[in-house]
Amino acid sequence: MTQDPRFPVGPQPNIQTLTPQERQDALAALRALPAEFRAAFAGLDDAQLNTPYRGGGWTLRQVAHHVPDSHMNAYIRTRLALSEDAPTIRPYDQDSWAALPDYGGDIEVSLRLLDALHERWTRLLSALDDAQWQRTFVHPEYGRVYTLDSMAATYVWHGRHHTAQVLGLRADQGW
Repeated sequence: MTQDPRFPVGPQPNIQTLTPQERQDALAALRALPAEFRAAFAGLDDAQLNTPYRGGGWTLRQVAHHVPDSHMNAYIRTRLALSEDAPTIRPYDQDSWAALPDYGGDIEVSLRLLDALHERWTRLLSALDDAQWQRTFVHPEYGRVYTLDSMAATYVWHGRHHTAQVLGLRADQGW
């Protein structure tokens, strides 16, 4: 981990292609994420959940709701890439989403969503052949073409990134 609470596991990777072993490792990480993420939040009370993970950052509660929302978008992007030719996806404003009222609710709902979502997503990804992993989508906000390989690497990082933010605050606060 790094000392920067914004990026505790380092910067987002810029990977375009994974080897077959790296894909298997990514799938294992995506399968493991819901339990690891849930464990990071275990035993936190409302006051702790309402604490920002860093100055000017989201609260832990917002992080708990953000990860399933972000990964749900990635799952949909996966399905679009597999069913359309290089679709341009629709970005969303994650800060605006984090300000919506449902981000103030019980995190258990979002943790269950992450469980179910990753079960479906990894089942789909596990069935892909090499050519399907190279299917693409275009992210207009970043002006970048993502392969499903690069998307998998990105979301492995994303899950670890936010889990580390929660664990970092817990360690800093002695929770």
